Amino acid sequence: MRIQWIFRAVVFCLIVLLLGAPAAAQERRKVRISNANFSFTALPLLAAREWKHFSDQGLEVEIILMRSAAAAAALASGDLDYQSGIGTATVGASMSGLDTRALWSSTNQIAYWLMARPELKTLQDLKHKRIGVSGLGGTSHLALVFALEKQGFNPKDVVIIGVPPGSLVPSLESKFLDAVSLNPPYMFFAQRQGFRRLLDVGAFVEMPSGGLTATLRTIKARPEEIKRIIRALQLAKKEMLKAKEKTLDLIVRVLNMDRATAAETYTLVQSNFNDSGVPTPAGMNNVIRMVQSQIKGPQKQVAFLDVAEPKFAVEVAKELGYKVE
Repeated sequence: MRIQWIFRAVVFCLIVLLLGAPAAAQERRKVRISNANFSFTALPLLAAREWKHFSDQGLEVEIILMRSAAAAAALASGDLDYQSGIGTATVGASMSGLDTRALWSSTNQIAYWLMARPELKTLQDLKHKRIGVSGLGGTSHLALVFALEKQGFNPKDVVIIGVPPGSLVPSLESKFLDAVSLNPPYMFFAQRQGFRRLLDVGAFVEMPSGGLTATLRTIKARPEEIKRIIRALQLAKKEMLKAKEKTLDLIVRVLNMDRATAAETYTLVQSNFNDSGVPTPAGMNNVIRMVQSQIKGPQKQVAFLDVAEPKFAVEVAKELGYKVE
């Protein structure tokens, strides 16, 4: 009887080992997510990887640096699983016929300031002046145009010039430009040098920043995986808000900032990354309008659900205790 009992115990242990551990290993899926660059809006993605939130959700995530246009092609071909980001490029691709949808947003508030030379004290002082943006037709450009219009300023009264991000502040210093639209950390560099903040662009234009985009093929085939990715990203956001010093360490290391600039950036983390991650109709409609503003000729009507699928973000937000409709 003793030998039989030992035999049964060994068999039971083998069953546990064979069915338990390998099953967990099989559930761990390698996922490829593109990101255009390691910037402020990528912090939740980087935090989720660095702080093991993806791993805790049974995911092995590879982050691939890839420009938006190349990422769209890689998504369509299946060489990429997800694109990190929601903006004029991703929504424009959806509107052009690519079967992709915005799933989750890092934040529904963009972080751009219009910084000007000290002698320019009001928006009216910008008339006939030159303003630099990081890319014509991109978010920094079109969000600025929308914000100026909301302030009653005609964007046609200024000359808007596309300049590489790293050259915006030097162009302001050299007086080649009179004002520039900046995001972190460049806005803080300009502020320290005495340049004036004329407009908080994000305060006037609701739209998603950062985020997650996938094809309809992936949405239909891998709904549970999508929820796990979103849960990891949202948990990373929550941890960023609770753990200041840990987040500062992350910002310094992965965004290559000094501690002082990282501390200034963290103030934006506190104000921008405290939402549910659910893309809003108002924010997405603003992106749609921005894309359409660059298209000549007749415009077809584009609905929220033509470019977004928020149900996964809504489900995760409710699980995590956010109040969402």
